[in-house]
Amino acid sequence: MATHTPTTPEGHVPRRQADDILVKLAEQVGARFTASTIFGTPVERDGVTVIPVGTVRFGFGGGGGSDASGKGEGEGGGAVGTGGPAGYIELKDGRSRFVPIVHPARMLALICAMVVGGILSAQLGRPTTRRRGAWRRLVP
Repeated sequence: MATHTPTTPEGHVPRRQADDILVKLAEQVGARFTASTIFGTPVERDGVTVIPVGTVRFGFGGGGGSDASGKGEGEGGGAVGTGGPAGYIELKDGRSRFVPIVHPARMLALICAMVVGGILSAQLGRPTTRRRGAWRRLVP
């Protein structure tokens, strides 16, 4: 099925309402996700400065279209975002270091994977072949 994109006499694709929605969403999200959103306000105490660090992810989507008969058409757009702590930057005695935050769920999953991997490797490494007739020698 072929689709046709309408163009103006100059060859440009006309703007649709979905384009305006996406531009507005991008402006609003961009205004909220700034460096101060990712890096929190530094805290200083006893010669040590701590700068909180977070992660932010977001995405946009939109679209529009119409049927071939021209009776129906629709447009829309949306955005989603998430954020969370990643760790902190510690400034002390002229040096800096990043300290990641350990997520308990991730740590538990890692430990479980290591235990299961150890059990599997022990089972796979165990010899499984037996000499035939070895049990017969034990019976008088």
